[in-house]
Amino acid sequence: MKQYQVVGIGNAIVDVLSQTDDSFLDHMGIEKGIMQLIERDRAETLYAAMKERTQAPGGSVANTLAGLGNMGLSTAFIGRVRDDALGRFYIAAMQAEGTDFVNPPVEARAELPTSRSMIFVTPDGERSMNTYLGIGADLGTMDVPLEVAETAQILFLEGYLFDKDHGKAAFLKSAQATRRGGGKAGIALSDPFCVDRHRDSFRRLVRDEMDYVIGNQHEWESLYQTGLDNALKQAAGECPMVVCTRSGDDVVLIRGDERVEVPVHRVVPVDATGAGDQFAAGFLYGYATGQSLKVAGEMGCVAAAEVISHFGARPETDVKALFRNHGLI
Repeated sequence: MKQYQVVGIGNAIVDVLSQTDDSFLDHMGIEKGIMQLIERDRAETLYAAMKERTQAPGGSVANTLAGLGNMGLSTAFIGRVRDDALGRFYIAAMQAEGTDFVNPPVEARAELPTSRSMIFVTPDGERSMNTYLGIGADLGTMDVPLEVAETAQILFLEGYLFDKDHGKAAFLKSAQATRRGGGKAGIALSDPFCVDRHRDSFRRLVRDEMDYVIGNQHEWESLYQTGLDNALKQAAGECPMVVCTRSGDDVVLIRGDERVEVPVHRVVPVDATGAGDQFAAGFLYGYATGQSLKVAGEMGCVAAAEVISHFGARPETDVKALFRNHGLI
């Protein structure tokens, strides 16, 4: 069995993009510039209405793995797709980018189709996202290959999948397997509303099973129901390594008694999609290669700055070359 430097578990979502205009958004009742969760009938209606569709593999943790692959690490993705056209596309696209998709697609007679997000891009660059969670959100313990989790150097979990009981069980199984094999397990909190819904379960996971946790200011404040300083103090008392991004302000990283603050690279964003995902990629690259806390944080900031300089949630340039330019490697 191949040993991977980073194994991610997340929702396998195909991003389906189409250029359009404001009148189309109005006609279809699409709220501009935000992400909305939609049901299957609505998803099929919008998909059919898209002109000149382009497709790309998406999902938060999958975007992070793509960034890590760009940096040269060996990566694997644990997720669910159906054996349909979008599912087969997703597996092929992930593998073409260097990430092994370790789960076979679920047979075609499965009830739910592959997850997809219909993204309508208007001439002003705004992206209006309509996401149908589909089969990807039903990941459970049966989808976690122990031989992959047990040999992972680093496991990275997507907080969005913590919304269902079988997702929680899958996270617990995989984290325990990775740590049993001597690896490190961690999670991205992903969304303050998800944290609100499952606060007690998240707190237990952070305290008992995680070696590192990445979240933004709103997610940490939601998790501990207090201001940021108190939230991070509590988090650092429960988890070996805590990372907090702050939307343009310094990133805070805490490991034991060590605390560093890393300034972000201020650039005018072309498209902020994927900034958090690529920060995680840069940070995890530093973590996996034994860099200091400060350097790992700086790598995260460099990777985030690259992705917001263009459209799309995945890097378009050699991020390791950017690390060299900044004197990080």
